[in-house]
Amino acid sequence: MTRVPVHPDATGAAGRHGVLPRCRSWLLEGLSEQTARHPGPHRTPSPEQKGHPWWRVMCLTGVDYFSTLGYQPGIAALAAGTLSPLATLVLIALTLFGALPVYRRVAHESPHGEGSIAMLERLLSWWSGKILVLVLLGFAATDFMITITLSSADAAAHVLENPFAPHWIEGTNTWITLVLIGLLGAVFLKGFKEAIGIAVTLVATYLTLNVVVLATCAYEVLSRPVRISDWTHAMTTAHSSPLAMVGVALLVFPKLALGMSGFETGVAVMPQIKGAPTDTWENPAGRIRGARKLLTTAALIMSCLLLLSSLATTILIPQADFKSGGPANGRALAYLAHKYLGEIFGTVYDLSTITILWFAGASAMAGLLNLVPRYLPRYGMAPEWTRAVRPLVLVFLVAAVLITLWFHASVDEQSGAYATGVLVLMLSAAFASTVAVHRRRHRGATIGFGLITAVFLYTLVLNVIERPDGIKIASIFIVAIMLTSFGSRVHRAFELRATDVVFDETALRIVDAAAERGPLQLIANEPDEHTKRAYRAKEQEQREHTRLPKGADVIFLEVFVRDSSDFTAEITVHGDEKHGVRRLRADGPTVPNTIAAVLLALRDRTGKPPHVYFNWTEGNPVSHLVRFLVFGSGESAPVTREVLRRAEPDQERRPWVHVG
Repeated sequence: MTRVPVHPDATGAAGRHGVLPRCRSWLLEGLSEQTARHPGPHRTPSPEQKGHPWWRVMCLTGVDYFSTLGYQPGIAALAAGTLSPLATLVLIALTLFGALPVYRRVAHESPHGEGSIAMLERLLSWWSGKILVLVLLGFAATDFMITITLSSADAAAHVLENPFAPHWIEGTNTWITLVLIGLLGAVFLKGFKEAIGIAVTLVATYLTLNVVVLATCAYEVLSRPVRISDWTHAMTTAHSSPLAMVGVALLVFPKLALGMSGFETGVAVMPQIKGAPTDTWENPAGRIRGARKLLTTAALIMSCLLLLSSLATTILIPQADFKSGGPANGRALAYLAHKYLGEIFGTVYDLSTITILWFAGASAMAGLLNLVPRYLPRYGMAPEWTRAVRPLVLVFLVAAVLITLWFHASVDEQSGAYATGVLVLMLSAAFASTVAVHRRRHRGATIGFGLITAVFLYTLVLNVIERPDGIKIASIFIVAIMLTSFGSRVHRAFELRATDVVFDETALRIVDAAAERGPLQLIANEPDEHTKRAYRAKEQEQREHTRLPKGADVIFLEVFVRDSSDFTAEITVHGDEKHGVRRLRADGPTVPNTIAAVLLALRDRTGKPPHVYFNWTEGNPVSHLVRFLVFGSGESAPVTREVLRRAEPDQERRPWVHVG
């Protein structure tokens, strides 16, 4: 097989070498075909990088996962009241026996950081797979965007409640949140260099401070056992029986689902993990083992901290203090740190919490910059500039500002949307894992993952019923992604959509032999016409009704559309002879764009613009356009001409299109 380079304009390079405004050059700096090469915590390392030990990479997950301790205990107490520890136990059970097994499977199925969305993309073909990915991207955007806004809002709460904070900033939580979001965007616009050491330091410091706070709270509780008695008395007074308590805990625990937010991030950082010397791209077994250790260790640490923090905050903080405007709202552990360890230690705890929450926003931003270039440009559903970091950062900043203003920078009000995004991604991961093990005929695993999928579905439904804001936000993202994606697809429909054109030896032999007699003369033919009579009739018709030179040798060019939902693809051209007819047979996502790419490759191979001959197709032009957009076929002649016109501005070098 021989590769013939595609015309340079096919990759969107037209106009890049002109005099561009300085702002445009700055915005598009680093534009690349490679995805996940953005700066940020989830950046895919370059091939020469050896990766890091799994426990260090766990800290990249930790800036998202462990930082939820800043607001999770307060949200749990507000949602479940005195039953918060019991509801947290249900959450822990779902974490260890539901989410953890699912994402260990996801790590095995997508070891290069693609996550559950890529697993589902592989399950469905054609447009159904693309539409499912767009819907899941809407929920993923909800998850990551709310991570940015909620973490910044909680960081603002820690700033305002600190006793050393100046009085003039009271009531400015929205403005502080917007400033933190702006700083986050400024760092990414400048060029956020990955520093895994910073993540390790932040996580180690934050977890150490939390252990100190929780140990102090345990001492306070154990030194005055009456506190436990008061708590248990309050539970039994409010609920008639232990069975009723369990029932209420099962009903309210979906509100705590944001405590499982780090699993998707844990899979996203897999490319950072150092694998074994025997690892290959196809089978990175060492990396998979490291990722599973990462996920398991993070889940165990978080489960312990969630349970202890839930007990401490429920027993030691009055329920009224958790309500909106209360001193423990959104900062329950910080409240205890100030109360029992003094204002200086509490301030240190606040600074640590603010920093890790800010870095969680950076992690979420990097996750978004990882997802969008991985899918939308490849589908033709986003402009090429979305492969660059800075324009996307500006888009996400605008969305974060709007969400912050919508929710008034409230942690409690955003928790529902956050939980919805997290649960949908986990549900998709559980379903994808179920299908994966079912295809491998692992009956026991199929039943287990099926049950986990059912539990996540139940949890999601309850969360949506209780807090519909999440599905509203996700719906806005989904509609926006759908409209812009399909609008971009239509706008880019006439681009030259080939990454490469590859000819086999027979095809090259046919082309080189014909080129010795002058410019190539090709007849575009439907690939289902295989009889000798059909080929002769088609050739005779073209000779009668077009300017096909008399006596010229012709080559039939046939295109097979494999998946019209693909936007770009490598085009493979096979040559053969049948019934005395020489044929070039190409595979591509659409007929006209593939023909145009092959013609330009032939022009570059032979040095002369080839000629291609079509018949007009009967039927309504609008229906032909729809067929082209959806099925990759339709009225090929004018579309091929338009693709060539856009790809090659020089008429002297442009292949000729004839219609008879």
